[in-house]
Amino acid sequence: MNISKYNHEGYHDPTVYEALMNIEKERKEAQKLVSGRYRPLVYICSPYAGDVLNNERKARRYCQFAVRKRAIPVASHLLYPQILNDNDPGDRQLGLFFGTVLLGKCDECWVFGATVSSGMATEIAKAKKRGIPIRYFTEDMEEVRADANAEDRLRQKPERT
Repeated sequence: MNISKYNHEGYHDPTVYEALMNIEKERKEAQKLVSGRYRPLVYICSPYAGDVLNNERKARRYCQFAVRKRAIPVASHLLYPQILNDNDPGDRQLGLFFGTVLLGKCDECWVFGATVSSGMATEIAKAKKRGIPIRYFTEDMEEVRADANAEDRLRQKPERT
């Protein structure tokens, strides 16, 4: 859920923001209590362009990993290239826009791999701006402690060939 710190007129409104954030937090906690069936919606952020077939295969693995971790994966880069042309700049922008809309509905953003593409960088920036928790994973799906240097540590791990 995207909750703004500003009201509809653009003025900073911290009281309403804090109240809405508390309501959202209580809603999420209540969902967790419902028979242990709660599964967070997680946005899968991984490369697409370049080696498309290999990157799609990896994204499917990352989605399977999320399911095993009791999450519901959202991988817009596995969906929209099927109906939009990634080589057409207009279609690509539309797909990226659709992805950021979906990202706003997610509970977390999971970033995979050592390569952060320009599209991924945009998604990570949007998640940070929206206050969506970001978790970083290596290509082997090992979590990297999330802090300011997480992306740098991911790049230090050599890619498997």
